[in-house]
Amino acid sequence: MASFLLAVQFLTVLPLGLRESERKKLAGAAVYFPIVGLLLGFLLSGINMLLVILNFSSLSASILTTVALIAITGGMHLDGLSDTADAFLSGKPKEEMLAIMRDSHAGVMGMLSLISVILLKIGLLSSLGASLKITALLLMCALSRWSAALAMFLFPYARSEGKARVFLEGMNAKIFFFSTIIAFICAWGIWQIKGLVIFLCIAGCTYLAGKFSTRKIGGITGDTLGANIELMEVISLFFVCVT
Repeated sequence: MASFLLAVQFLTVLPLGLRESERKKLAGAAVYFPIVGLLLGFLLSGINMLLVILNFSSLSASILTTVALIAITGGMHLDGLSDTADAFLSGKPKEEMLAIMRDSHAGVMGMLSLISVILLKIGLLSSLGASLKITALLLMCALSRWSAALAMFLFPYARSEGKARVFLEGMNAKIFFFSTIIAFICAWGIWQIKGLVIFLCIAGCTYLAGKFSTRKIGGITGDTLGANIELMEVISLFFVCVT
């Protein structure tokens, strides 16, 4: 239970009050990343259904659902996306890119990445029918959170210290295996064969994103994990639209 609660605290803004001394013992929380994502997907689906019942248009419902996702996660994944875009598109050497990620100010590339991702989510969601939108939200949230566990398993941490380091240090084949089995079951249960196709697409895109990050800064960071989650949400929605 403690590992599950840590996963919830790591992926949302819910203040569960886990102490730092506890956090170091709970690297197994990555097992629950897809479950937390699935629960988040159910919550967003409920919000979207309520908005439809209240006669909001598809576009308005998609906007408000996207805003709800940002509020529940505290925008921390978007912050990671902004920092990563500013760093990777700066043309600077590795150490300077890592320093840029620590800068609390968003640059032009960071702001453009935020606008682009948010608009893509709204546009893709609003293009789906009501039932398929629920499918998309569930797959989007579950598989994008699992992609963080995949990246942690495949790639090294680029910093000597940081918030995400405790997860990477404790990551092992057993944790990754169970997280993957849960994500696999979620994908099948939500959309059967099509869900598994999107599962494989997310795995491939996460691998490519991790390789790119490793080439840029020697591994991954908490910011690149956040960026990866945001990008995999968009990619999941895209594949639901075209599958």
